[in-house]
Amino acid sequence: EGAPRCGASLHDLNKAFRIDLNANANCVWQIQRNVNQTIRLIFSYFQFAPSSSCETESIKIYDGPSTNSLLLGQVCNDTDAVPVLQSSSDSLTFLITTNSVAFARNFFVHYNFFPPETKTENCGGQLTGPSGTLTSPNYPAPYPEFTYCVWHIQTAKNSKIKLQFQDFFLELDKTCRFDFTAVYDGLTTNTGLIGKVCGHTQPTFESSSNVMTVVLSTDYANSYRGFSAQYTSVPLPAPVEPNTFLTCTSDSMKIVLSKSYLASLHYNETHLQLNDPSCHPLVTDSVIFSFPLASCGTIKKDDGHSITYTNTISLSATGSIITRQKNIEIIAKCKMENNSTLEVIYITKNNVIQNATAMGSYNVSMSFYDSESFSQPVPQSPYYVDLNQNLFAQVSLHSTDPNLLVFVDTCVASPQPDFGSLTYDLIRSGCNKDDTVVTYPPLKHYGRFKFNAFRFLKSFPSVYLQCDVVICDSNTADSRCTQGCVSRQKRALSTHTWKANTVVGPIRLKRDLRSADHSESLTKADAEETPNLHQYSFYTLSFVVLISNTIIVVAVILKHHKRQAGYGYQKIQSL
Repeated sequence: EGAPRCGASLHDLNKAFRIDLNANANCVWQIQRNVNQTIRLIFSYFQFAPSSSCETESIKIYDGPSTNSLLLGQVCNDTDAVPVLQSSSDSLTFLITTNSVAFARNFFVHYNFFPPETKTENCGGQLTGPSGTLTSPNYPAPYPEFTYCVWHIQTAKNSKIKLQFQDFFLELDKTCRFDFTAVYDGLTTNTGLIGKVCGHTQPTFESSSNVMTVVLSTDYANSYRGFSAQYTSVPLPAPVEPNTFLTCTSDSMKIVLSKSYLASLHYNETHLQLNDPSCHPLVTDSVIFSFPLASCGTIKKDDGHSITYTNTISLSATGSIITRQKNIEIIAKCKMENNSTLEVIYITKNNVIQNATAMGSYNVSMSFYDSESFSQPVPQSPYYVDLNQNLFAQVSLHSTDPNLLVFVDTCVASPQPDFGSLTYDLIRSGCNKDDTVVTYPPLKHYGRFKFNAFRFLKSFPSVYLQCDVVICDSNTADSRCTQGCVSRQKRALSTHTWKANTVVGPIRLKRDLRSADHSESLTKADAEETPNLHQYSFYTLSFVVLISNTIIVVAVILKHHKRQAGYGYQKIQSL
């Protein structure tokens, strides 16, 4: 079994040897012999440094006489197979590199030259019936030396395979380095190793689907009678719907998992944890994780166009040293983009991703306040005001994420609640379009501004206000929220997070409040009997008013509306 410690040039027809290496190794073994045969190389045991990666520690196998030859394959710490490689000619090279971690690595390698056309009787094949048997070559007589057989078993869809060895006797070794049978969950021998066995035993294996692969590999000595095995097809239960729901709001993320879904994955609520394991679910008929957006290890990412909050529920077996269960991750994402909250949830299992999406709204509201301290909102609706009165408006973002800013991008007024063709700009692209408008610097979840009350001509009775706001990550230095007034041309080149659109109204004159005490509306006759009131109405303003249940409209930014000919806006001096 001996071999030079770091690299060698090997010319034997067959050889089995152990390799022991420590840190910072970079060793090359070259196998070459001037014969018209190919080489089968098997790494029947390998032990790398714990937690090492393929980038820092691996075995690389090349199809030729040097490391410049074609790369055949790579073996790493996480290789889920017994690596078997075959050359296309009479030379093969492998390179072992190790990282700087102090650890005793060891590997067991054997190779043999053989004619490419070599065929062994009763060695491998395709098995496709609902049940069947397979035996090692020559069974029950001893199997041949240098045997390598591969059986592929495939049964009907929506079934799995149960493989039972009634008789099994291979050369005994603690780590099965010499003769072994390997069973794979799938149609390849590159990954999905269920188990590797040798010695005198009666093992049973079960696949997760309708395909399984069985390998027999033997070396040059100590042959025994081999094995006899039977496989059967077992129906799989009907697929269980994921029954996984995600809800995103401005404040929180809520993930609901059904217990039946977890059971179909062979897990229960004790196997679950978020990025922050201290956040526990509420367990009822379902398993419910509900938590504020900026908590429980949620990862926040701002790419300039959207802000994404991501958390992961990990499902993994507990309480044992080994497991046959595959780890599963349920990745939940709340993506805040454009005018809405996009909710994404997907489950990863065996590199298969299942997606589910839903739409939600971002919670933004607008209110009027009685002063620039913004401490007392105006409770009345409609909001009756004097002409040219200072009006204080605040847009509020309702979110548990403290690292957000609100910026008032555009505000338009209209005498109609549907914001038809007649509108008037107060703020456009962060620029004040009315000379009475004063905007306040962004303050966390609040966007604030004030202006003087006005009225539309043509005696419209009400005024509504609609504002588009931009929400940004406060940790981003050059976000849209910090840029202030941006020209149309420059604005087209900039990026922002998402926009929300909120409406409040109507605002009416106090005149209307007084007349409302006497009648539903002022008739023409009433107006003639009160000429002073009629003159007042000429100067009247109607404006944006807080509705008790503030109307929140999530929509894309409205295009600038042109005023119709014949209409206009007039500033009225207070009387």
